[in-house]
Amino acid sequence: MSNSTALPQQISLFRSRIQSRSFDDVTVRVLETILVSRDVQSLIGVRSALTHFMRDESLLIVREISVEPVEIKLLCADFLIHIFAIIGDVESCLTLRYEALTLREQKATTYPELQVACKEWLTFAEHSAENGFHSIANQACEKALMCSKANHVANPKMDDVYNDMHALKKIKRVKDVALFTISSQSVQAQVALYLKQKELERSTPQLASSIEAQSSGSSRFRSGIRKHNMRKLHHCRCL
Repeated sequence: MSNSTALPQQISLFRSRIQSRSFDDVTVRVLETILVSRDVQSLIGVRSALTHFMRDESLLIVREISVEPVEIKLLCADFLIHIFAIIGDVESCLTLRYEALTLREQKATTYPELQVACKEWLTFAEHSAENGFHSIANQACEKALMCSKANHVANPKMDDVYNDMHALKKIKRVKDVALFTISSQSVQAQVALYLKQKELERSTPQLASSIEAQSSGSSRFRSGIRKHNMRKLHHCRCL
């Protein structure tokens, strides 16, 4: 079977397995087969189609499992994160990771084993910053700081204090980079807006002058035509 024939069948198989909610290794292998050994142009198109499909399906899945126990929600989230990571949809992958971490944080009072460690929030913050999602990185740093503070209160041992200090330095570094980038982007946006306004202000008088000049020129042209016609009429009457 040729690649051109096999590809649509593989994509159809993957779609059907996702729609039947077959969240297992077989579905993962089918996806990996689809994405392996493709030319660049074909791969871009396939990834784009799979991304749109999985984003739509993930919204349906999240609604479907809204009443399920937290364990089921986290298992589904892990599977979807894995799928989006294979496809290369970093934004969806990070979004689901954030939702899963937040869900664990919310349920930790009832299920202590779900408690999110400071290191997990820090790792997520680093990945978010590396991929350009600096606002999310900043939020994750805030979560990491709260975890570090809570851990220090619960376990005030010397080795824990040392580890916390090391973690705090890393968190602060990531947070500072995220805030600096957010601030820089904000300044760049303000500068772009200012330059656009100045350009508009400069062009408005020129436009008005141009219209005025055109109007003045047109008036003189019409006046000249009238004078020319009057001379011709006067000449005809004299004859």
